Amino acid sequence: MAKKRVFVSFDFDNDKSLKDFIIGQSRLPDSPFEVVDTSMKEASPEKDWLDRAETKIKGSDMVLVMVGPKTHKAPGVLKEIALARKWNIPIAQVIGYKDGNYTPVPDAGRLYSWNWDNLKKLLS
Repeated sequence: MAKKRVFVSFDFDNDKSLKDFIIGQSRLPDSPFEVVDTSMKEASPEKDWLDRAETKIKGSDMVLVMVGPKTHKAPGVLKEIALARKWNIPIAQVIGYKDGNYTPVPDAGRLYSWNWDNLKKLLS
């Protein structure tokens, strides 16, 4: 069975470690998904950044949002969610940390705990 191609959206300024952890998990032998790309720093001009993000999101099977304390307000994440909605790419959001009370990202679906069983169900 082919692995699901996942674009990982995260708060670039605050949660880079979450990206590394989910990429590591995608490399496990029984992982049902592969990470095709991740959020980018909005360092390039907005039009270029949006075009590149849209291309990457269109080429994925799902957008997985890694949720930290400020993710629901991260402008890049909100734009990536809008792009996923535009192209009808399914979205799931996962709490990236063990402790805390997290606000779901608007319009990004249900918020799940990050554990292997949930990831397998969401990404199979």
